[in-house]
Amino acid sequence: MNENVIPHDHKIGKEDRIRLLDQKPLVLWFTGLSGSGKSTLAGALEAELYNKGFNTYLLDGDNVRSGLNRDLDFSEIGRVENIRRLGELSKLFVDSGLIVLTAFISPFRSDRDSVRALLQEGEFMEIFVDTPLEICEQRDVKGLYKKARAGKIPNFTGIDSPFEKPDAPEIRITTHDRSVEEAISELLTILLPKISRNA
Repeated sequence: MNENVIPHDHKIGKEDRIRLLDQKPLVLWFTGLSGSGKSTLAGALEAELYNKGFNTYLLDGDNVRSGLNRDLDFSEIGRVENIRRLGELSKLFVDSGLIVLTAFISPFRSDRDSVRALLQEGEFMEIFVDTPLEICEQRDVKGLYKKARAGKIPNFTGIDSPFEKPDAPEIRITTHDRSVEEAISELLTILLPKISRNA
C-alpha cells in the first residue's frame, strides 16, 4: 500500500449495517466453465432470495467486463487482475451487509483462494457448477466454443487454457442432470441456515 494512503474509519461499520439489514452477509462465488450454468443459477437464486426478503447483489462476468473491467484482456495476467478487482469489490459489498452472488469462470484456484483470504471465516462460499466440457460445448449459448475451436478466441478456458477445479468447494452442484428449479431448491436448503441472522 502507498504510504500516503491512510484508510479512514467511519462511524457506521459492518456490524451496524448487518443489524439494519438483518441478514448475514457473504459471497456466493459460482465458478465453472463457460456454459456450465453459473449465470443461470446465480440469477435464479438471487430472485428466490429477493422474494424471501434478502438484500443481494449479483456480479456477472460479462457485465463487469463491459464496465469496471473493460480495460482488461483475456490473457492470464488480465484474468488474474479481473478476479483481484472482483474480490475487492465483493469485499466492499459484504462490508455493506449484502449477500453477493458472483458468476465468473475464475479458472485458477490461487485467484479464488485469494478472494477467500480477503474475507472473514464463513463469508465466502465457493459453489462449483460441475458441468462436463462436452455438455458446455453442446450448449455453447454464446457461440464461444465454436470460435475457440476455430482459433478465433485464444486462451479460452477449457480449450487452450486450463480450468482448475476446486479442491474442496462448499457446494458442488450439477446442471446437466437436473432442472434449474431442482438445483435452486438444493442450494436454498444449504444456504438459508447460513444467511438468516436468527438461524
